[in-house]
Amino acid sequence: MTGWDYHAVIIGGGQSGLATAYYLRKYGVSFVVLDAGERPGGAWPHYWDSLTLFSRAEFSNLPGWPMPAAEGFPPRDHVVDYLTRYEQRYELPVRRGERVERVERVERGEQDAAAGGPAGFRVLPQGITARHVVVATGIWSAPFIPFVPGSFTGTQLHAAQYRRPADFAGQRVAVIGAGNSGAQIAADLALAAREDPALGIEARWYTRGEPAFMPDGIDGSDLFRRNRERFLAIARGGEDPGCADFDGDIVAVPEVRRARDAGLLRAHPMVASLDELERDGGDNGVDTIIWATGFRPALRPVRGLPLSTPNLHVVGFDALGGPGAGTIGGVSPFAREVARRIAGDSCTVSG
Repeated sequence: MTGWDYHAVIIGGGQSGLATAYYLRKYGVSFVVLDAGERPGGAWPHYWDSLTLFSRAEFSNLPGWPMPAAEGFPPRDHVVDYLTRYEQRYELPVRRGERVERVERVERGEQDAAAGGPAGFRVLPQGITARHVVVATGIWSAPFIPFVPGSFTGTQLHAAQYRRPADFAGQRVAVIGAGNSGAQIAADLALAAREDPALGIEARWYTRGEPAFMPDGIDGSDLFRRNRERFLAIARGGEDPGCADFDGDIVAVPEVRRARDAGLLRAHPMVASLDELERDGGDNGVDTIIWATGFRPALRPVRGLPLSTPNLHVVGFDALGGPGAGTIGGVSPFAREVARRIAGDSCTVSG
């Protein structure tokens, strides 16, 4: 291995890191997975209590071992259990509590003189060296909140911090965001308020435009098939057929349908200024804002390194990899291709 601690380091032990680790092990590559979390499952243990997948278990498989069956759409804890058992099943070398702050290039030494390009990387603060680095950090640790003028003195949090309606007992809550997270959190709060009036929750959903729900019969399996069609077309060198037109952006999962059909999921036009959400702003006044406004790729460890740097790879990002790369059921071909390139490196030695 010409002096490297490992041939490859994977940063992130969630679904994308595990899929890549599966293939690296299959191809006989020496590697380690560094995960910042204290427990398996990547971001999944941190999602809100009522979250489910958009698709059934059979459309939510990592390579090698299918997700065990679940009734309806698998809930959060079922996914966490699957990822935990997957890691154990393949005895993947995951090191927990290992937050990577920075990755720096290491110039090639005399032993690598024939290899060309940068010899590899040093991962800090661990000090581990490797010829290849795979960034599988997902998006959860990089929540995005847009700029809205004005000021708000109440509590503000991102959807990444939302857990359960009971945390907002006695509060007036504004949920901002027209995507799946906004619809699901608004539905969760509204249904809880109706089913248990003693909670004293008043929730209001704000969106910049009219929310567009997909037809009730459309779920993650349809999105999976379309992503697969797009991936195969691009892989063949053809033109990307683009996203399917399902007449909406929001998957109508059961909880969202229940709230919508009960008239509890009416969206309000987004305010022009946060001042309008202050308690003294009249009818719009709220105690807490929940920003369900998406995420960005969590690429902080490789900040300053071009993503085109030789031997630096990213897995698990739709925007950087391709259609479905950020999903459990869609990451496999992207992970396999990255692992294949790493295993094909002339310096690969089994560890």
